[in-house]
Amino acid sequence: MKKVTGLSYFMAYYLYIIQSEKDDSFYIGTTQNLKERVLRHNQGRSKYTRTKRPWKLVFIEEHPDRSSAMKKEYAIKRQKRKDFIESLVQLSSG
Repeated sequence: MKKVTGLSYFMAYYLYIIQSEKDDSFYIGTTQNLKERVLRHNQGRSKYTRTKRPWKLVFIEEHPDRSSAMKKEYAIKRQKRKDFIESLVQLSSG
């Protein structure tokens, strides 16, 4: 939990990108519990990602609320270009 202005508390939302170690494809999502979410993907508990396991976490971006995390998720998904996602991942690791 993060303290804000000494009065209220909030849990951050995370925009994340995972990459399949099976075929190098990417999955973009948002969550409040990053560790649990990635675990669910790797346990096959997410229908879309089940067949492409295992997954590795390659990008994380913290947001103050769900709305801003989802806006960024949709902006990335609208790009529809693998090279755009790869550039985000590369910039975050270097």
